[in-house]
Formats: sequence, C-alpha cells, structure tokens
Amino acid sequence: MTDHYAALGLASSATLADIKKAFRAQASLYHPDKNAATNAADRFRSVQAAYDVLSDPDRREAYDDNRRRNLLDSPIDTAREIWQGYFGRLPL
Repeated sequence: MTDHYAALGLASSATLADIKKAFRAQASLYHPDKNAATNAADRFRSVQAAYDVLSDPDRREAYDDNRRRNLLDSPIDTAREIWQGYFGRLPL
C-alpha cells in the first residue's frame, strides 16, 4: 500500500489547503520538464496519485479507513513498509 501522505510529505491530519500547497510544491519539484532525474516522472506520478486521492473527501475517507485497518491487521508489516518507504526516498 502506497503512503499518499508520505508522497506529499504530510501528516495524516493535513487540511485540504495543506494538501494543495504540498502538491504544488512537489509537482513543481518533480515535473519531468523541470527535473532531469531518472525517477522524476515516477515521483511526479506518485505525487499526482496522492493528490487525486487526498483531495477528494470520499476517496480520502476510504483511504484513511483502509490505512487504519492495515495498521491494526499487521502492525509489523505496516511499520516495515513505512520505514522502507521513508528511507528509500532519501538521497544518498
């Protein structure tokens, strides 16, 4: 399960205004026309997907419910995935 909040660099308590602001910043940073990195297009798509889910109230509620359920069902696997997702994005 991809962490849409991490893709935008936000906490799950973010407001719609926070989501829009983070999306604009991340989209500008990773837009393939402005960023020549090999993974820029993939990061841009993940930022766009995160915004599509989190900016729609119904889709965000469903995503948050599923996210909570995954944390309760398998906390170790979820923690491992979050850990790898976070540290996998850091530049070396």
